[in-house]
Amino acid sequence: MLSAVEGLEIATPALKPFVIPVTLVVLFGLFYAAPGHGSGRYGFWAGHVGLVFCTGEFLLANKATSLMAMGHVVLAVTGAEALYADMGHFGRKPISRAWFFFVLPALVLNYFGQGALILGDPATAVNPSFLSAPDWALYPLVGLATVATVIASQAVISGAFSVTRQAMQLGFVPRMEVQHTSDKEAGQIYLPAVNWGLMVAVMILVLGFKSSNNLAAAYGIAVTGDMVITSILATVVVARTWKWGWGRAIALFSCFLVVELIFLAANILKIPDGGWFPLIAGMVVFVLMTTWKRGRQLLAERLKGERLELSLFLESLAMSMPTRVAGTAVFLNADPSGVPHAMLHNLMHNKVLHERVVLVSVKFFDVPYVPEIDRVEVKPLRENFWSVVVQYGFKDDPNIPAALALCADAGVEFNPLDTSYFIGRETLIPRLNSDMAFWREKIFVAMFRNGGSATAFFQIPSNRVVELGTQVVL
Repeated sequence: MLSAVEGLEIATPALKPFVIPVTLVVLFGLFYAAPGHGSGRYGFWAGHVGLVFCTGEFLLANKATSLMAMGHVVLAVTGAEALYADMGHFGRKPISRAWFFFVLPALVLNYFGQGALILGDPATAVNPSFLSAPDWALYPLVGLATVATVIASQAVISGAFSVTRQAMQLGFVPRMEVQHTSDKEAGQIYLPAVNWGLMVAVMILVLGFKSSNNLAAAYGIAVTGDMVITSILATVVVARTWKWGWGRAIALFSCFLVVELIFLAANILKIPDGGWFPLIAGMVVFVLMTTWKRGRQLLAERLKGERLELSLFLESLAMSMPTRVAGTAVFLNADPSGVPHAMLHNLMHNKVLHERVVLVSVKFFDVPYVPEIDRVEVKPLRENFWSVVVQYGFKDDPNIPAALALCADAGVEFNPLDTSYFIGRETLIPRLNSDMAFWREKIFVAMFRNGGSATAFFQIPSNRVVELGTQVVL
């Protein structure tokens, strides 16, 4: 975005003070538009040509210089990732056709033209993209470049929404509000917390680095690091999931890794000049995600220590049944073979049970979608208790009332006006000498306290929810 708006400086140096304000305004408009469109309107793409050059005689004859040059060449290679950000929405064919028949030829001509300009006048190397345009086309080119960066940024933002939602369902980040912006496509979503948090972070970057040249070091090491990680993970997927075997997978992706590692090595030289930022930012995100994952495991272990076997509980009810009241009670239960803590608290304080009790356990699998026919597993228990296991993939849209409606085929029908949902809410207390470092416990408690509610995440009607709290010492 900065590099696009900096074309104003080329038009006239008097406009230099307006570069950062204009960039911030465009960034705000980009993120402000997200709530209305989610990722549905983010299906546009833009990218730069992914050509690899300077690998022959130039690399061998100028080892030190060529390594520094590769650090700049990588900026011409990057950008293509935005083209693929919405592959999940549009599939392979539309994106591959756009790349080979439009984007690639246009970018080759563009870079060839810039190269010819620099050969004719080396002074234009300061900004060949804008200096290659005639004077009358400079301002329209700045506008076009800004619009192009907005389109590419929208694709990246939509990717952030999708990745965050999948991380949420895999248990690596807290629950957040997810708004669906399409009645037809489940994948078109908007996450307010991600949108506005990303906007603040990007604007701080603009104010901190002030120019695209200063950002180049941070951008280069972030993208090349992502390339290397992606190739390594793709090797694992091809070898283990696609069953190609390690030999064929390594032979294929080593071709990419050789080039990508050269790019990464070239950008390592830029760590003191700003390349440190993506490394620190990535480490912070990694610590937060692993802390949340480990904290959830620790919380489950603590709750398991107070666990009561469901079968024993039902046997005790048969011997001493409390008062049963009309209606259906739905208890969210992480452990299908245990008694929900919310049920124990309700029985302890209210001394009653509903005439029908449904224990709902939700499972997320490491697959994109679970077929509708496999959505629920219903099992009748004694004393008019029912066990329902609801199954989702990481790209499915969790909706407990909709899932329970599928139980009608198993003989369990739900009247929305006669059904109450009981949800447990834990208050966490960190302690020293626990199984997790105290400072990480504090982070986990803060994340847990500010996480979204199960009511919103599972799309349960808020006027039918009863929350029962308990304190848990980590």
